[in-house]
Amino acid sequence: MSQSSLNLCFFWHMHQPDYRGSDGVMSMPWVFLHAIKDYYEMPWLLSRHKGLKATFNITAPLIEQLNLYKEPLKNDYFLSLWHMHPSELDDNARTWLIKTCKSTQYETMVRPIAHFSMLYHQEILSDAELIDFEVVFMLAWCGNYLRQENTLVKELFAKEKGFTQEDKTNLLKILSSFVQTILPFYAQLQEEGVISLSTTPYNHPILPLLLDMNNAKRANEHTTLPDNPMSMRVDAIEQVERSIALYKETFGKKPTGFWPAEGAVDEESVAIYKERGISWIATDEAILFRSLEDENRKSLYKPYSYNGVTIGFRDHGLSDLIGFNYRFKSGDDASEHFMQVVEPIAKENDNATLFVILDGENAWEFFENNAYDFFNELYHRFSITPWCNTVTMDEVSKLKNQATLEKLSPGSWIHGNFDTWSGHSEKNRAWELIYQTRRDVNNYTKDISSEVAQKIQFHFLASECSDWFWWYGDDHVTEFALEFDTLFRNHLISIYSLLKIEAPRDLFEPIISHKSSESFLLKPQKSISPLIDGKYSSFFEWLGSGCVNESKLYSTMDRVRGPIEKIHYGHNEETLFLAFEGDMSSLEMSHLQLEIIFEETSEHLLFNMDRVYEDKEVKLAIDERIELAISRKHFKNQSSVHLRFEILNENNIIQTMPGYGALFIDLDESYAENWFV
Repeated sequence: MSQSSLNLCFFWHMHQPDYRGSDGVMSMPWVFLHAIKDYYEMPWLLSRHKGLKATFNITAPLIEQLNLYKEPLKNDYFLSLWHMHPSELDDNARTWLIKTCKSTQYETMVRPIAHFSMLYHQEILSDAELIDFEVVFMLAWCGNYLRQENTLVKELFAKEKGFTQEDKTNLLKILSSFVQTILPFYAQLQEEGVISLSTTPYNHPILPLLLDMNNAKRANEHTTLPDNPMSMRVDAIEQVERSIALYKETFGKKPTGFWPAEGAVDEESVAIYKERGISWIATDEAILFRSLEDENRKSLYKPYSYNGVTIGFRDHGLSDLIGFNYRFKSGDDASEHFMQVVEPIAKENDNATLFVILDGENAWEFFENNAYDFFNELYHRFSITPWCNTVTMDEVSKLKNQATLEKLSPGSWIHGNFDTWSGHSEKNRAWELIYQTRRDVNNYTKDISSEVAQKIQFHFLASECSDWFWWYGDDHVTEFALEFDTLFRNHLISIYSLLKIEAPRDLFEPIISHKSSESFLLKPQKSISPLIDGKYSSFFEWLGSGCVNESKLYSTMDRVRGPIEKIHYGHNEETLFLAFEGDMSSLEMSHLQLEIIFEETSEHLLFNMDRVYEDKEVKLAIDERIELAISRKHFKNQSSVHLRFEILNENNIIQTMPGYGALFIDLDESYAENWFV
């Protein structure tokens, strides 16, 4: 490795849960959609910049499901419906198909394709319109590589509308063939030394919780454990060994490293990795600080050795800038900001190693152009930066300047604990059902064949996937929560079916409370006229206002949550009102600024947060919360606005709001439908 001031390790995690039901058919299409948008594109973007390196983690369920697209119509329920002529669909299938297509991110994927945007807003689609809708949906998910390099994809984009059933058939054939090139491409880049590859325990389980559920209490003493927990150490070991075997079958050699699912670690799981030849793992900075009992950030910028295994601890803040904040910036501005943040780390820490680790698929649909401009700018800057050397985790594991870690605290990449997967009554109920099923199998007295035993074990391992627990509880929201709940329970039901005994009745009852992705957004109900003084003066002042609950905006990923938890908004005939509430005590107002971005006009308003501001059109007051009034005159003749907000600290982004994009406000809304007598 060449000498430089900073070794930068980009680490991209590629994962999808196992969507296969008891019939082996994938019930949801996200593996295929991310395959045509992200799984090839991410390493391709890196490979275009000579000298750059990175690490990619590919999970076992992703590998197995990618391989199923050799026969897409047989193995993917969504694609089997998508490929049918609309006249062959019954009402339920048609409704679910359209729902899935409409789950596409609107601002960055739907709106740029005019015909997609038009059809998206129609309540009823004719058969011809549905064919168009299906094709433009699939084109929207095609990444930049396909748009630039594939002839059919380019031709269909040029055609825009008026598609035929034959167009669908040809497009599916081309895309399915393309999916089969993804894993060989990773293997090629690994052979060339451009990337290193790792994997995760087989079904992406929280391994420390399988080993000992008391790890949840060790990481957070206030958590509530499931009733009657049991160790599933045998399953934990099998999860690791199955993953190693599949990786070897796929890439021709055993893996050298693991990304533990959700960065979840404890000392026993590291020992299991080491015993099976794994030389490195990675996790979050919170684990390091808890292990050292010290939050000095200088300790973060080096690799560590624990029990002979190299560990890279990710910089949470830098990783989140890419995953959550840069989607609101141009590629040039975002890459420039990232360089400005990274350079001081290089200057202030001799021979530093910096780990930037995040999801490699879900964030990019929130960026313009699938983050193509951002990555091209970012990678170009690092390719010409003499003080930075990009490295792989395999190279990091061979560095001589590793610090020794005496102990390793249990925890995950989310807040350093396991609360995302245990503690809530719904999450604990899922664990209790697994324990109940395991005990029933252990107590089953009849002989079963080895084939049945293997099928039972498959369903147990699948039920231990972290993704099911992610959607239970109140911390994440998705329109497909009930589908995930059904997938989880069906694995346990299938075990009883294999034993030919009746499954307990409670397995047929949904665990999850029905939740909608709209639950974070309450629209205004009436005109408001609050006093702008920054105080909780009266409950009635903001009664009827709209509300964005930022704490519920973590539907596909998690992050360090910013200080603002809720945004209230509303207006009357003369003024637009906004209020931001949250942990105000954590904000040092003398160093902070509030920026408001008007998307329609690209105007930016910037306020210092240590003083009251008032002119003819704007008033800002900060005390118990932030309150703001903007005169309708400021919007001239606009009937609606899209607003975004940032809290800044010396140009560093503390929080970007709303977390889902821009806040739409209909200034012409009269609320007449809410009037009553």
